[in-house]
Amino acid sequence: MATFTSTLPDDILLRLNEMAQKLSMPKNKIIEKALQIYLDQLNRAEYIKSYKQATQDEDILEIAEEGMEDYFKQLGNETA
Repeated sequence: MATFTSTLPDDILLRLNEMAQKLSMPKNKIIEKALQIYLDQLNRAEYIKSYKQATQDEDILEIAEEGMEDYFKQLGNETA
């Protein structure tokens, strides 16, 4: 595990100290968990952005429509 040093605004550090005491948890663990959550949210935002961009791409839409046609054909064969 690597060591990382940073500065925080006084108000955030105060809130961090209070929460660490309240939860009986080390500050670094709270920061680690918060950063994990934030990075996961950024990843989700990237996926959403890429899906929105894909809706503007005619080639992608055509491939998706062809895939749906095949899917519906398979469904029709399974229910027959």
